[in-house]
Amino acid sequence: MNASETVEISGHLMDSGILSRVLDDIREYGGDYVIEKFDVGHEAADTSHAKIVVSAEDDEALQRLLMRLQTRGVNQVDPGEASVAPAEADGVLPDGFYSTTNLATKVRLGGRWLDVENPEMDCGLIVEYADGGAAPRVYTLPMADVKTGMNVVCGASGIKVVVPLVDKSSESFGFMESDVSSEKPQAVLVRQVADGMREAKAQGKKVLWVGGPGVVHTGAAPAMVQLVNAGFVDILFAGNALATHDIESALYGTSLGVDLAMGRGVEHGHEHHIRALNTIRKQGSIQAAVDSGVLTGGIMHALVTQGKEFVLVGSVRDDGPLPDVYTDVIDGQRAMRAKIADVGFCLMVATMLHSVATGNILPASIPLVCVDINPATVTKLADRGSSQARGIVTDVGLFLEQLAVELVPEYRRS
Repeated sequence: MNASETVEISGHLMDSGILSRVLDDIREYGGDYVIEKFDVGHEAADTSHAKIVVSAEDDEALQRLLMRLQTRGVNQVDPGEASVAPAEADGVLPDGFYSTTNLATKVRLGGRWLDVENPEMDCGLIVEYADGGAAPRVYTLPMADVKTGMNVVCGASGIKVVVPLVDKSSESFGFMESDVSSEKPQAVLVRQVADGMREAKAQGKKVLWVGGPGVVHTGAAPAMVQLVNAGFVDILFAGNALATHDIESALYGTSLGVDLAMGRGVEHGHEHHIRALNTIRKQGSIQAAVDSGVLTGGIMHALVTQGKEFVLVGSVRDDGPLPDVYTDVIDGQRAMRAKIADVGFCLMVATMLHSVATGNILPASIPLVCVDINPATVTKLADRGSSQARGIVTDVGLFLEQLAVELVPEYRRS
């Protein structure tokens, strides 16, 4: 081992298992370590602190290892100054570029620590120098949006991250202590999600929903409409399917041809979704269909009438699609990023791909809850790097019904 660096990490290192994952990462990357100092907290609310000397075969391998460790909240004791190199082509980052995490990040340039704007994982760090000696601007930028000549941070030097610290002494949002909740009382979990939404709204923040067509298929659309009308859905990220089947339900009373009231297929029901698509395409947009009186109910109708925002991003299997759907996924990503600035809470229901996509662009400071009947969906987020993600394994329809009752008391009587 020819290159080494001393790093440190603080937090609930023992009960969270984070220290063991850090040590596993070091070995997985072909490195080695010596724990130089380890102070363990005595009480449940106390944090621990570890100082570790990590080593690798050469400096290039060490830099990659240090970047990996920063996804766990590990920082260099003496980070030094950041290095910057120009991008040599559009859409291409320089070799050795710093690959970002979704943690709050600072970059040291000219002896000053600068906050990174819009923390997002798997991006480059762009430095935009100002005239007159003013502090540079540092922000994340996805690879596809990099332009020739942009100044890009390279290597792990001069960078530190901050991990959101869970308050172990607080009762608030307690189920966040476990990655996936499947056996805890659902009423408690619903109440805690509701509390998280109320807290975000009280702070003037927005509640972001990420939804799949299961919301409609399970008969939960009326509950979600109530939540939209009550102000607990500010933004919706979804695909073509949720909006299409919601509109099909509003126009025909079916979802994928199944009567939602009777739970059975109806004659010619298999045509309903494509006829619903054609109806909206004829109007030109969902907004136009609402304004003209063609669309009079459902989730999309509620979002439009309440002045809420939505971003629909399609896939290769989409029918139609609806005229509001982004068919270029890069354009769709940009539209999603443009909506997350004031988000204070995110709830993901019944969708894997859109949940992972949204988790990838959200900073770790935003509470994120995923609800799905499939355990693989709720664990996928954490596997993909969204360490703040917590999951509830349950039926989405029943969960949303209970959430509506919790947040909209009059819904119980409707």
